[in-house]
Amino acid sequence: MNLGPLIMRWLDELAECSEDMVELTRRYLTPEHAQAAEFVMQRMREAGMSAWLDAVGNVVGRFPGRRPDARRLILGSHLDTVRNAGKYDGALGVMLPIACLKTLHERGERLDYPVDVIAFGDEEGLRFQATLIGSRAVAGDFDPALLAMVDEDGVRLHEALRAFGLDPDAVDEARYRRGDVAGYVEVHIEQGPVLEAEERPIGVVTSITGATRLRVEVMGRAGHAGTVPMSLRRDALAAASEAVVAIERICLETPGAVGTVGVLRTMPGAVNVIPGVVEFTVDVRGESDACRRGALRSIEEAFKAIEDRRGVLFDYVTTHETGACECSPRLVEGLGGAIAAEGLEVRELPSGAGHDALAMAYLTDVGMIFVRCKDGISHHPAESMTGADAGVAARVLLRFLDAFDPGDREPRDQELRDREPKDRKPQDRGSSGRDADPGGVAAPEPGGGEAGRAGEEPDGTGGFA
Repeated sequence: MNLGPLIMRWLDELAECSEDMVELTRRYLTPEHAQAAEFVMQRMREAGMSAWLDAVGNVVGRFPGRRPDARRLILGSHLDTVRNAGKYDGALGVMLPIACLKTLHERGERLDYPVDVIAFGDEEGLRFQATLIGSRAVAGDFDPALLAMVDEDGVRLHEALRAFGLDPDAVDEARYRRGDVAGYVEVHIEQGPVLEAEERPIGVVTSITGATRLRVEVMGRAGHAGTVPMSLRRDALAAASEAVVAIERICLETPGAVGTVGVLRTMPGAVNVIPGVVEFTVDVRGESDACRRGALRSIEEAFKAIEDRRGVLFDYVTTHETGACECSPRLVEGLGGAIAAEGLEVRELPSGAGHDALAMAYLTDVGMIFVRCKDGISHHPAESMTGADAGVAARVLLRFLDAFDPGDREPRDQELRDREPKDRKPQDRGSSGRDADPGGVAAPEPGGGEAGRAGEEPDGTGGFA
């Protein structure tokens, strides 16, 4: 059995759902998202699954088990992309599980337990600069303040959901009960060079790095480029440039931390005007929460020093914050066992990129499979993998599904109830709002078919994974 060609063909077809016919871009709650959602629902139904769109635009497919009262396993990844993306980031983790369940369906086989495949609508944060919207909603960790986030055209998430045919007041309906879920497993390209360098097709993820994103505005004073002396300028771009270099230095000096400024805009943006306002983004990640937070403290101190020296003002909000996540030892062991059963050596490795599994860890145990990608390239059109490796990953997942027992551990309800939720809100500098534990609600029941459509939106920025 080789599912590789089918998976690769589906991924090629899904990549046609793009805002640009030359570059692959698919943002959350756009017509292209709706097109992709419909494509995925069709493949789910062909695989013997019921399929529907949930309250935040995630596609949910349900494959029934022999024991309908058993806790369900969730498989999935995301449908959205960064700008000018590759075909495999996110999409592989949606289409590969569907192909595996299609195989079982065509054989007339059922697992002991039900399986849901979820194609999350937003992970990258390209449109609203708030990542993991889809998986946060499913996990019960969605902050209603996110509904006020705006895209570059000034459209609020609240409005975009309505334009897509969804009810922003019903977001809670996407939540799953913790006690109903036995675990979450995500298949993803590695987005790094380790597996390829070691000539391995597949590996098991042990942990996922934490990440914090800031949106920063530097306010100086615009002025004439020829008449304002250098000593009297309050140049917002010069201040921002100093901040960018400080971020690089701090992360170089902080073991385990990485920092990126991926977007920078100057205003008014004229060749003969001193920039009065600059906006930029900051992405800081760390192997541990302690190193990430330490780097952030140093960055904030650097902003203050630049303010004092240059007579400008830094204003910033946290648009995303997620702590580091350990994958479930039970799932790591199960996935490793499936790899070994294929005659392959088990390679365990951490993930430096963020994934929907980070948000799903608020709900249940999580595990991940990494699949080799060429040169470790991702978030780029050169992103590439082979059908042979897709086939290996599919065989491993099928072995895992066959061996998985959803009932051999107690639900983590109490552990998760006791866990303090991560900061989720877009926060003013110095604030630290906390979310209340949302508790549990029923998983959604199969519902309406068609994905709604929204109007064209402007370019976004960024990407999470």
